[in-house]
Amino acid sequence: MEENLWTNIDNTEYSQNKELYQNHILEQYKMYVEMADRISSRRNLANIFFLTLNTTILGAIGFLFEKIQLVKPEWLVIFPLFSILILIVVWWWLLRSYRNINSAKFRVVGLLEKRLPSSPYWSAEWKELGEGKDLKKYLPLTVLETIVPVVFGILYIMIGLFVIFWMK
Repeated sequence: MEENLWTNIDNTEYSQNKELYQNHILEQYKMYVEMADRISSRRNLANIFFLTLNTTILGAIGFLFEKIQLVKPEWLVIFPLFSILILIVVWWWLLRSYRNINSAKFRVVGLLEKRLPSSPYWSAEWKELGEGKDLKKYLPLTVLETIVPVVFGILYIMIGLFVIFWMK
């Protein structure tokens, strides 16, 4: 990744003015950290959207539970269940994509910090937290948030099985 980060620009301007070089790296660093933060915000909005949608769906299921006996044959419940499970899979893949984008962005932040006087994120904070590998120090949010769609999926499958097999 590092070999792809740095361009092959003519360094004569920078070799004569090291301060200009440091200022440009600092500005790129600030911009890139802001972009990473925006990805996190978009991921949060996606989570809010899907949590709201699933809460509404569960509320509707609860409201319509007594009417479900009108569905004959019971296996017809599979069609809305399948649609809901597709939404769950989309939510999970979206979270996975955001995780991968943010992981790459923060690796770039770490590489940019190598050219700055300090490395608050990569060499200090991230290493102190065990780089997300030591669960006693830090459990990455991406691990937790990808469990939520799975829990909803299992819940919907259980509701579907209950309706199909036990509500006869």
